[in-house]
Parts: sequence; C-alpha cells; structure tokens
Amino acid sequence: MGQKTTGNAPVNDGAIRRPSPVLRRATSDVMIAAACGVFVAFMVGMAYAAVPLYSWFCRTTGFGGVPQVASVAPTQISDRKITVRFDANVGAGLPWRFEPERTSIDVRLGEVVTVFYKVINLSERETGGQAAYNVTPPTTGAYFIKINCFCFTEQHLAPREKRDMAVVFYVDPALAQDSEQDDLNTITLSYTFFPLRSPPPYLRPQAGEGKVGANGAGPAGAERKKI
Repeated sequence: MGQKTTGNAPVNDGAIRRPSPVLRRATSDVMIAAACGVFVAFMVGMAYAAVPLYSWFCRTTGFGGVPQVASVAPTQISDRKITVRFDANVGAGLPWRFEPERTSIDVRLGEVVTVFYKVINLSERETGGQAAYNVTPPTTGAYFIKINCFCFTEQHLAPREKRDMAVVFYVDPALAQDSEQDDLNTITLSYTFFPLRSPPPYLRPQAGEGKVGANGAGPAGAERKKI
C-alpha cells in the first residue's frame, strides 16, 4: 500500500528525499558568506561611530582631560584657590600666531573667569582654523567647566587680521570634595589650532567650455577630429 508502479518498478510515495551533499554544502557556504557580510558591515559601522562616541564620552565624563560645558554659573564659590595656566599651540600648515593674554591666573573654585587669547593671521590670504583643547592633569577634566569659548566654533581670519578671543570658565566647587585632588594646585588649559580644509577654488569656465555642440560630441563650434 502507498506504492505506485511505473512500468515494472514500484515507486514509494512515502520515501524521504534528503538533499544531496552538494546542495547542503552550497547552502552552508551561502549562510557563512551572509554572516561574514553582516559582521563586516557591523565592524565598518562601528569604526565610523567610534570617533563621535569617544568624543561624546569624553565630553560627558571629562575623561582624558576634556573640560565640561555649562550654560550657567555655579551658585557657590569656595575659598580654595587653584592656579590655572594657559597654553597655546598652532598645528602645521596654519600661518597663525596664537598666544594667551596672560600665562596664568589664580581663581577660586566656583568663580567665573574670562580670559583672552590673541591670534593673528600672518598670511596674505583668508585662513580658517578649529581649536582642540584639553586640561591637565587629565583627572581634572570633570571639574573644569566652560560657559563660552572660541573653540566651540570654526574661526576664519582675513589676511593679517588680529583678533582677541575669549574663554569663560570656572572650576567646579565639587573638586574640593574629591580626596584625590587634595594636593592639586595647578590646572593647565591647553589649546591647539588646526587648519580647516578649504574647498578647491572655483575655476570659471572659459568661453565655449561646457557647451555641447549639435552633434553632442563636444563644445559648440568645435570640429570633430578625423581619426
């Protein structure tokens, strides 16, 4: 029962047909290739996300000496004083002179302070830069709070232009509650200006350039070369 006869050979309809080894191997190869593709795409995505994620982590926690940002002043000022030193650097390829107006200042914890950096474009062309910044020791990054800073935006200077740029900050009074900072006397705020990448200059097309002739092969009025 359950068998059909085709000619002289019986055929069993209930027999289990298993895929051939070749088919199983091909299916397995496809699954492995798909898994590898997904893994590669994931790693590429993580590589692109690593820099902004690390930057966000440093800004949020102060890790690596990255100062915090606030929009309002603290409500209390401590009697404890800290010396804040100012450092200025210019990256290669940027023709600027960049220096602090004062090399150091004594501030009380919680006291809002405004200091200025001076910059001059030494070249005969407009140039632009963006400042990177950090504080040392790195463990003080969580307590060094900026309210306003020239480093938040790109800076563009006309030829030979001079400019005074302000930074408004305070040292969080919570630093006094950190036993690891009991011996801290000095914090150094350091800036480095790096050149901005400028787009290539626009070249105005000359007469006849960019116009296609009636034959679609080149500028209007141009003769087709014989080969």
